[in-house]
Amino acid sequence: MSLPVDGDPAEGRAATPRASRKRRSPKSQFPRVPLSRLRRWLRPPRRLRPTRAGWTFFGLTFGVGFAALNTGNNLLYLVLALMLAFLVLSGVLSESALRGVAVRRRVPRELYAEHEGFVSLEIHNTQSRVAAYAVVVEDRLRIGADDADAPAGRTFALRIEPGACETRTYRLRPARRGPLEFAGFVVSTRFPFGLFSKSLAIAAEERVLVYPAIDPITVPPDFGGAREAGETVSGPRGQGGEVGGVRPFADGDPPRRIDWRVSMRARNLFVREVESEHRAEVEVRLRTANRAAGDAFERDVRGSASEVAAFLDEGLRVALRTDHDHFDAREGAQQRARLLGFLARVVPNAPLASEAELQDAAA
Repeated sequence: MSLPVDGDPAEGRAATPRASRKRRSPKSQFPRVPLSRLRRWLRPPRRLRPTRAGWTFFGLTFGVGFAALNTGNNLLYLVLALMLAFLVLSGVLSESALRGVAVRRRVPRELYAEHEGFVSLEIHNTQSRVAAYAVVVEDRLRIGADDADAPAGRTFALRIEPGACETRTYRLRPARRGPLEFAGFVVSTRFPFGLFSKSLAIAAEERVLVYPAIDPITVPPDFGGAREAGETVSGPRGQGGEVGGVRPFADGDPPRRIDWRVSMRARNLFVREVESEHRAEVEVRLRTANRAAGDAFERDVRGSASEVAAFLDEGLRVALRTDHDHFDAREGAQQRARLLGFLARVVPNAPLASEAELQDAAA
């Protein structure tokens, strides 16, 4: 038998697999689970909370059971059995009312801060034979980053037939502009005897944008040009009613301006564009540099949003300019959503660079 010598390739091939093996650390074998996911796993599927009538019934049941054990009276044992069966029946019927409930949220297209909006909830009963009774649906809002939530509104449905859907609405009044996060629903019922309030949580996360609050503004008929912080700067509004062409129909256009002859020929809706539209432009300015977040900045954002909405409602082409951003002049519902969406997220920016700083940076 010949022994392997140094540099023998057979020895290298035999030792390579052993050398390439890496021992896994304990951390890789047991991955860390996020705390929020662990909370969802440990959360019970149902929550049961006795009502005031339920606590009273518990006290009576305990009293009857104590009397039956001390006296040995068969009639008291029978009453105790009926009361315990009453509790079991209450739990079974309340579970049947919640088992097939599904909820869907319908948020309005435009939500404004400090203004009431109506949120619709579609409550479905997916069961094929059992109806749902006395269902209370509470919508929840997420507050902060630690999974804390708060009630947004609640609705009530007395009876939902098997396979049917009931629509309920509640009023929502956002306190401030910006993103608004819905966490989900809490569906509860006190059916059938009102002894317990059984609830289940349904996750339905949704993120919507709340526009700044809008105040009514009267626009002069001959207004146009630029506008900053509620002050008219310059520029007359274009006059004239001659037709300058047609363009595709957009949301917000009045139906009286539809050119039916062109629309029928093109098999699509077109509206007449008058000459005044080409000159009726206004620019809203908002100063964001060297500003601090606070009531003064929020007041200017609210004024700019009010002017944008008022000018667009008057049919003007509206532009928006800040110290760092600029949106060209357009009209219609798309421009409204574009500008108000930007104003819903705008924050004070860093100060603008001076000419000396720009020259130093270029050098």
